[in-house]
Amino acid sequence: MVRDIREVTPEEHWKQFEEAWTALLSYRYLGKLSPDLDSEVERETMPLRHDMRNSTGGIMAAPLCIASPEPYWLDSQCVPAPVVMSYDILDSARDVHQVVVHRDVIHLGRSMGFSRSLTVDADDPSRVIAVSCGTGVSLGDVPEDYQKVSNPPVPVVDSPSLPPLHQVFGARRGQDGVWRLPEVTPELSSPHAALHLGPINIVLEAAATDAAAAHAGTDALQVDSWIVMFVRPGVAGPFRAEAEVVSGRSERIATQLTLRDEGRGDRVVSVARAVFRRV
Repeated sequence: MVRDIREVTPEEHWKQFEEAWTALLSYRYLGKLSPDLDSEVERETMPLRHDMRNSTGGIMAAPLCIASPEPYWLDSQCVPAPVVMSYDILDSARDVHQVVVHRDVIHLGRSMGFSRSLTVDADDPSRVIAVSCGTGVSLGDVPEDYQKVSNPPVPVVDSPSLPPLHQVFGARRGQDGVWRLPEVTPELSSPHAALHLGPINIVLEAAATDAAAAHAGTDALQVDSWIVMFVRPGVAGPFRAEAEVVSGRSERIATQLTLRDEGRGDRVVSVARAVFRRV
């Protein structure tokens, strides 16, 4: 059972947050470190492993969304939820082993927050891998006196034989050719008991890549642009990812994506757009 942090008392809030934060798989499995929430962490970093790359060795979009979630509105400040996340990938990062995120918080208001970020090579900060921006909403206030949480990453040894991220997060392509995520669990859930942005981006990218590769006749593709809009919370599941190629007559292939909550009358959870180029 997934518990909504908004339903607990102020006295229980931070204990419930710690349970939700340390159960969530998105950041722990990918090795993402969050200095403002995690104890004994100084920089916002994430390694780039084989399972975060496409068939040509270029970086995928979903890992960048997890490395640099937008907006930069912390659980220590409110109960945040993303609305729009937008990424332009400038460098395929084939020889990059770790990224660092540099934040620029534009405005955090009563109900909406805005930020933009640069994701750069940890060994060469002048090498920008991606630029991103986004908006989000506050779903509620939180108590003061947040204490950072011990949240060490899952120990994952990088290897070409690592399982793909979609497999780790439970996404599967069914016999009907459609990608789905399972029902919401603590490992896939935000503290407010909705499907987390991590698995959302992972399953949408799997569906987008399949559709673009089928259209192009090759999987030698690199995603250049990635935009996700979060329409409603995904609270039940399974979740169905729909993908459609909408433009592919040039070197760039655009796909439209929709994620639906089959456990809530097929309502739309997220929509996205991905633009790939042939490598």
